[in-house]
Amino acid sequence: MSKGAIDFNNLPYADGDFFAFEQLLSGKEQDRLAEIREFLAREVKPIAVDCWNRGEFPIELIPKLAEIDLISPVRRQGYSNLFAGIVHAEITRADASIATFIGVHDGLFTGSIEALASQEQQDAWLPDIYALKKIGAFGLTEPLGGSDVAGGTRTTARREGGNWILNGAKRWIGNATFSDWVVIYARDEADNQVKGFLVDTASEGYSATKIENKISLRTVENADIVLDNVVVPDFYKLAHANSFRDTNKVLKVTRLAVAWQAVGQQLAAFDIARRYAVERSQFGRPIASFQLVQHQLVQILGNAVSSMGMMVRLAQLEDAGLAKDEQSALAKAFTTARMRESVALGRGILGGNGIVTDYEMAKVFADAEAIYSYEGTHEINTLVTGRAITGISAIV
Repeated sequence: MSKGAIDFNNLPYADGDFFAFEQLLSGKEQDRLAEIREFLAREVKPIAVDCWNRGEFPIELIPKLAEIDLISPVRRQGYSNLFAGIVHAEITRADASIATFIGVHDGLFTGSIEALASQEQQDAWLPDIYALKKIGAFGLTEPLGGSDVAGGTRTTARREGGNWILNGAKRWIGNATFSDWVVIYARDEADNQVKGFLVDTASEGYSATKIENKISLRTVENADIVLDNVVVPDFYKLAHANSFRDTNKVLKVTRLAVAWQAVGQQLAAFDIARRYAVERSQFGRPIASFQLVQHQLVQILGNAVSSMGMMVRLAQLEDAGLAKDEQSALAKAFTTARMRESVALGRGILGGNGIVTDYEMAKVFADAEAIYSYEGTHEINTLVTGRAITGISAIV
């Protein structure tokens, strides 16, 4: 570097933490975050684009993820919800698909066991789940049921002696092509209530088929699941999953995780766009020197910082046991809307290079669409929030 030249990679705000939110973490949490970041830079970032292009999940990464020990940071490891959220944002920043794998296994699947299984069930299942010796999936969404799945679950469960018989279909189930277990939510024919079951994917009558031709989160292996008279022993019926209200206890927490993903995706867009802007020259100078480009970079950063500020406060409320469903809904709706704008601005800064994965932004841009839609669409989360502030439900 010539004398007097600017080192663009070592500017004070290069990490995007413009308001120093990470200083709210304890010293132990900051050290742990640094360790996880180093792992992501070494093991995840170098393979992310290639896996996405091929549409294949890197199974060989699972033992390494087990070693870094990311599962259940709050309940099992005693970290704050703020730490857990920032970590999830950082994983997304490295690769949204790996963040989704962890979100499914940890938040949805493990969260279902931690929140809805009996102590005896937890003692039997959680050690292997925490160690990633057993990979899990979460079966709620159905081919004909998405936003209306609370009242429209079509998969059925019938009690026969000491077993339950499950029949039906699930769709968009992440991890399901290679998972060992899947939590299936099914409507009990006896009382019409949605209940949860831990299903061994080797069970007779169970099949999972990978969904092809996706344009988003291509590394995640989503599947169509068919359950044809699958027999589940009574011990594998989750003891405290006896209505959709119980299921919603899990979704409230995982909706927060997806909002943190939206933060991470915006930081990824900022990273790529900022680096490109200072390295790409047009008209004889870096495009970062142009006012319009600086405005766009600041808009991306502002969106990320405002989203993160909302999430920091919500994590604090969660730590205090005060967070509400409608707050999670607003967070998911707001942060994903800002994310959509941010990745579009970032793609625009890269011009034509923004539509090929060689420069990463195309992948970030495409992955944002899945994050925008899952864990409750933008519209449904908006209506949940609208009901809270008006007292009137607009959901038919």
